[in-house]
Amino acid sequence: MKDFDPATSFGEDVAASYDDDLRGDEDAAASFLSAIAQGRPALEFAIGTGRIAIPLAEKGIQVDGIELSPHMVERLRAKIENHPINVTMGDMSTTTTNQHYGLVYLVYNTIFNLLTVDDQIRCFQNAARHLSSDGCFVVETALPHAWISPDKPDYVHAEHVGTDTVSLDVARYDPVTQLLEENHIYLTTHGITMSPIVCRLITPGEMDLMARIAGMRLIQRFANWQQTAFDIHSKAHVSVYGF
Repeated sequence: MKDFDPATSFGEDVAASYDDDLRGDEDAAASFLSAIAQGRPALEFAIGTGRIAIPLAEKGIQVDGIELSPHMVERLRAKIENHPINVTMGDMSTTTTNQHYGLVYLVYNTIFNLLTVDDQIRCFQNAARHLSSDGCFVVETALPHAWISPDKPDYVHAEHVGTDTVSLDVARYDPVTQLLEENHIYLTTHGITMSPIVCRLITPGEMDLMARIAGMRLIQRFANWQQTAFDIHSKAHVSVYGF
């Protein structure tokens, strides 16, 4: 997507509305991650507005974060009360806190925000560098076919049709680069706004190989935070990696 810059894709406008439509699985995610952490400190890659970090901290886990967007961190800090969360600004594939953790985690398809295979591998390697010898790296994403089917590399979805507002989801997938170029378009009586994003979609098998390159292996995989079995019908996965 010409002129798209991942570093600015989570700016002030996105941060301001990021928590408006929560998925409703935040407590389930925090419970799952708390069980993995077993009381040890945790590090969230791309901590954002604290959608998962805050409920995890409320379960007694010390949470640190790495985040690229200052606008997302501003929203996070406005919500923090009794649970101080230390955030290091930077790219999750290279930035370090110079600490070790029993848990590093990356949720909500965010691994896809890294747009090359090298950057995605570096993210796994960075997670491994931050883990204690018995720590785990947890990754949650959808499967590529949740967006794109093999016989339909592009689409236009009408997400909302109202009397004064229409919103469209327009996307195109390149199977060579594995890049999904997507734009949410809002048509209103006041004008047109756009919210573009580009993601590099990868399969669970590719992630397993990236983990191997980083010196880790798959320990567990579920279809969701509620630990439903991962099978042929699954549209997402929660994968746990360790040494």
